[in-house]
Amino acid sequence: MTLLNAPEFDVKKEKRNHNLFVGSGIAIAALIMLAVAGFLLGHGWLFLNLPAEHRVSVFLSTVQAGDYAKAYGLFYNDPQWQQHPDKYKDYPLQRFTEDFTTESDWKGPITSFHVGCSKRGETGTAVATTINGSKSLTLQYQRSDGTLSFFPFQLSCGF
Repeated sequence: MTLLNAPEFDVKKEKRNHNLFVGSGIAIAALIMLAVAGFLLGHGWLFLNLPAEHRVSVFLSTVQAGDYAKAYGLFYNDPQWQQHPDKYKDYPLQRFTEDFTTESDWKGPITSFHVGCSKRGETGTAVATTINGSKSLTLQYQRSDGTLSFFPFQLSCGF
């Protein structure tokens, strides 16, 4: 092929290539903005911590409703926990109920809560919450088995 018999300029092909280039750029920019927004808002890169935050929210809603047996099952990710209660003898339902009512740091049952931010670790996600408007409670969601546990440190959300 020489210069004199080069293929004709294809307008449709060039327009398609241009649109693909611009669309790819917009998609990459949107992905970057989504990733950074999730991180800055305290929900993890690309909002990856939202499932753990939702799990904690469902758990605290159940505790707030006073259904401690169901909340206990959510805490251990075992809805059939009543079939084998000796498996949880280290932290029985009675102690769990006391921890969320009379013996709690907030001196009574949960009347309101707010899920703040979360930080993802190697094995799980720590979720910071505010209980009854003033007290902090940080729960750890284990990704391996879906259980919740009390996080030994207070998680600071930075806002």
